[in-house]
Amino acid sequence: MSDAAEAAIRERVGRKVMTLRDAVARFVPDGASVAMGCALESCIPFAAGYEMIRQRRRDLTLIGPISDMLFDVLIGAGCVRRVVAAWVGNVAAGLAHNLRRALEDGVPAPVEMVDHSNLTLALGLQAAAMGVPFLPTRTALGTDLMPAPPSGSAHGGPHESHRDLHGNRRDDQAGADRPLASITCPFTGERLAAVAAIHPDVAVVHAQRADREGNAHLWGNLGVVAEAARAARAVIITCEEIVEPDVIRNDPNRTVIPGFLVSAVVHLPGGAHPSPVQGYWRRDDAFFFDYHRQTRPQDGNDAWLRDWVLSLPDHAAYMAWLGTDRVARLRITGARPAALVSYGW
Repeated sequence: MSDAAEAAIRERVGRKVMTLRDAVARFVPDGASVAMGCALESCIPFAAGYEMIRQRRRDLTLIGPISDMLFDVLIGAGCVRRVVAAWVGNVAAGLAHNLRRALEDGVPAPVEMVDHSNLTLALGLQAAAMGVPFLPTRTALGTDLMPAPPSGSAHGGPHESHRDLHGNRRDDQAGADRPLASITCPFTGERLAAVAAIHPDVAVVHAQRADREGNAHLWGNLGVVAEAARAARAVIITCEEIVEPDVIRNDPNRTVIPGFLVSAVVHLPGGAHPSPVQGYWRRDDAFFFDYHRQTRPQDGNDAWLRDWVLSLPDHAAYMAWLGTDRVARLRITGARPAALVSYGW
């Protein structure tokens, strides 16, 4: 490869590295469907969610299995129109006060729920990642996730097309009006549940490390991160470290997300606080409990958003607001290396 060609490739790759503000501005427009928190209770991209609030995004569809507080924060800020999830709440404390207000009273804005189990949501993302319209399962049969069969029919028909948030008719909108349907297996005649593919506009993933092209190492609990990244039309990586490509190539089995899927790479140490990041940060349990207490009344939620999001211009200010002592207590300093693996032939 010529020096000029190599320089051109490096320049193109370097364009993926940007600030969080720029990544959200470019890839998360109003009305977008956003997969977040797909690693379950760890590596939740809170900082990215806060930036969406600062940029006053509206009519978002949020997609994720359990979210652990982040979805509730975005709902309380008025950013959300629809939630596609198995559960929305606060794992440490239970209830999601903003979700409850939105569903019961339309405050600060009405929110539509599209219910899944953890498995069916994973299957929906996997179907989109595979490029197929649905995947079958038995486990949803007999649950209230299934649509009621039409009159005179033993079970529901195939998934029908519907309109997206912009009024356009299509079949792959995330959070479909009918996310599950009853089908008959063409091989056995068995009744099965079909889970419609879930296509996020963007997946936001917090990783331990990535290179400038977006090849991302993750370890610990991965949840459905890989499925979400492959299902989405764009991927934003926020990460604790940006490393040289040799570091990524040295351990290929930890490359959960390949760079060719990634649109933006953001260096954001602590970007998943208060959730834990294996090898980097402990879970800030007190933060979850404080949020639960403060956001129970509406005016308390308004004060929380002002103190922790709207009055802080960026993530650096947020980390400073946490305080050096608290940050030091949360940071993992000891090392527990994994066993060595030889990649030799």
